[in-house]
Parts: sequence; structure tokens; C-alpha cells
Amino acid sequence: MKIVQQWNQEDSDYIRQRLIEYNASQLLDEVKHPVEHVSFIVRDDFNQIVGGVTGTVFWYTMHIHFLWVDEQLRGEGYGTELMTRIEQLAIERQCRLIQLDTFSFQAPDFYTKLGYEIFGVIEHHPTVNHQQYYLKKTLLNQN
Repeated sequence: MKIVQQWNQEDSDYIRQRLIEYNASQLLDEVKHPVEHVSFIVRDDFNQIVGGVTGTVFWYTMHIHFLWVDEQLRGEGYGTELMTRIEQLAIERQCRLIQLDTFSFQAPDFYTKLGYEIFGVIEHHPTVNHQQYYLKKTLLNQN
């Protein structure tokens, strides 16, 4: 046996797949949910992307990866509309929970105003002057 340091996409995918298989073996069938990658995109009159939200649905949970709106459009409701749409999709997919993370220099207050609850904070990350927040929103349709 030997341990080597290297990055290889094929090896990484193999490790990921093995963990997914193990996780699935530990869960009841009713918790298992097909993985679905989702997004909503805002495009301007020139078809340029000026905002969007991306996420993944699995285990009846919506994991929001990224929400971004061009700085010139912030405050005009696009972020709220994007979150409303991805939340509605989560409800349609029978998700029980939405989770995401954000930094103090991004939008923790935006999310709390939308009903998200902070359940974890990493202090001094990514710098000593910032924090990383973990948030969740429990949806009413509990399976």
C-alpha cells in the first residue's frame, strides 16, 4: 500500500462515486431522490447573463450553490425573484429543506429577510475580518 499526492479527475470521480454508493446504502429507499441540477438565469435584451441561481436537489433537499446578480441590477428584485423561483421548484420536487452558505461580504442579511435561519458560522474566514454563514430554510411539506 502507498499514499500518493496527485490530482486526477478520474480518481476524484471514483472516490466521489464510492462515497455516494456508501451513503445510499445507509438510507431508506424513501429518502433517496434522484439528483437534479437546476438553475434560473436572468438575461438582458442582448441575451447576456446578468444574474442567476444554481443548485442541486437530492435527498429531498435543495442545495443552493450560487446566487449572483450583476451589481448594476442589485436592489431591483431580481435576487428575490430568483430565490422565489428556486424555492418553488424545491417545493414542487417535495424538498423538505433548502440549504446554502454565504460570506459576510455577500448577502447573509438578504437570506435572513427571506426566512433563512443561520445555523452555523465560521469566524475569521476567508480572512480575519470575515465570516462564512451556513443557512437553512425548512419547507412546510415534510415527507
